[in-house]
Amino acid sequence: MADVPVEVKKAAPAETPVPDLWRSFRGEMDRLFDRFGLPSLRRMFDIEPGSRPWSTFSFSAPPIDLSEDDKAYKITAELPGLDVEHIDVSVTGDRLILKGEKRQEKEEKEKNYYFSERSYGSFQRAFELPASVDRDKVAADFSKGVLTITLPKTAEAQGQAKKIEVKST
Repeated sequence: MADVPVEVKKAAPAETPVPDLWRSFRGEMDRLFDRFGLPSLRRMFDIEPGSRPWSTFSFSAPPIDLSEDDKAYKITAELPGLDVEHIDVSVTGDRLILKGEKRQEKEEKEKNYYFSERSYGSFQRAFELPASVDRDKVAADFSKGVLTITLPKTAEAQGQAKKIEVKST
């Protein structure tokens, strides 16, 4: 047998999969925000194209504030330029759905020209309701461009709060 040299190629060591910590963190935060009906980090900071809340004609979903006290949860949404007739708040199963539509029309007629411009936009936001919300007593109030939705807690949920004494050692 002839001695023929054989080239031995050494394969690069297999890369051990290192988790992408940022992606993992972002995914966990998105799940947490979704749980409370908030926009995900991707949508808030426009990390990915096409992940903005659904809208038309660049009319985006309204910013909201969530708060809670002993008796109720409150959702406050800024809706400047909307009329109460163009706002729809409904409870369907375990979801609170907020819809709105904005219409703007501008028309100018002069002796030698006519100008007409129309734009329409709509949004929809949905929030998962906690079991402690009394769905029959949900109320909404619209004043000066701000919508306040009050989600009263059930009597049982109001009585469940228990103060825990913190001891120092």
